[in-house]
Amino acid sequence: MSLQLSNVILHQLTKSESDELSVNFRSEALANDSSSENLVAELHRVFNSKGGKGFGSFSSDSEFQIWLQELRQGNQDFYTFSQNSANRLKEELAKYPFADEGTLVIAEYQALATDYLFVAIIPSNQSLKVTEGLEISATDYLDISKMDIAARIDLSSFETDKDSNRYLTYIKGRVGRKVADFFLDFLQAEVGLDTKQQNQVLMQAVDDFCSDAKMEKDDVNNYKKQVFEYCNEQIKSGDEVYVRELSGELPPADDGTSFLDYTQEQGYELEESFPGDRTTVRKLTKYVGSGGGLSINFDSLLLGERIFYDPETDTLTIKGTPPNLKDQLTRNR
Repeated sequence: MSLQLSNVILHQLTKSESDELSVNFRSEALANDSSSENLVAELHRVFNSKGGKGFGSFSSDSEFQIWLQELRQGNQDFYTFSQNSANRLKEELAKYPFADEGTLVIAEYQALATDYLFVAIIPSNQSLKVTEGLEISATDYLDISKMDIAARIDLSSFETDKDSNRYLTYIKGRVGRKVADFFLDFLQAEVGLDTKQQNQVLMQAVDDFCSDAKMEKDDVNNYKKQVFEYCNEQIKSGDEVYVRELSGELPPADDGTSFLDYTQEQGYELEESFPGDRTTVRKLTKYVGSGGGLSINFDSLLLGERIFYDPETDTLTIKGTPPNLKDQLTRNR
């Protein structure tokens, strides 16, 4: 991936024996060489691959936003900006019980013609290496794959569209750690685009379009399969779901109404584009459910063919048990 690095620096967050958090500042920014470029490129790649991301924008009184604007306008140098950010990050992180040591990375760069600012706390790990004298020694390394405290600001969008609710992207983190809350507090940002909700609205619009168009069952299945294939390809490639583009790949209703026209006429509150959610999109072609020790997953095409549901008795009947399951049932009855 083509990446043009402007600035990158590392600061160390450390804990004392009394669990007091402090920052060990690096004396200057890293040199813009192949090593630092490779580091930022890997951070960018891993961040893109992470699921469970949230979107937002700065609140009107965000001090971090002011520092960032001063940096971009040349009124604050990158090193001062990194110190201010590190101190603020330490103060916010110290409020939470999950405050850990780690390496703070702040990078300003351009990728695919878009300017970004990246901020993350990277955990460290230990590994073994063999020295030239064939001795074993331990070495510390940045465990980038375990990164779950990170945010990336689309500077191009931030500077050209102040009303956007999605120029800031952050990793929501592990359940129960309130990482999202902490990072939003640090950045003084507000939750913006709800990608889960956008995907759910899209799924509802697809259901309603098929119903209002009075499609036959096979046509409904084919229609939903087309939507799934488009969304799934966008997710796999790291691209967003574009409603207009999706509509262009779908057949219109008998009266000529396109899917895009339908969503606009019926008032579905869909953004022009948004990241696809794999779990939500999967429900277009599959029925999935679990609970009470039972987990069921089957293609929607099978409902009414090999799988039948009776809502009065709340009974699911399966005809033609999968061979491996049948073998287990036979052996253990």
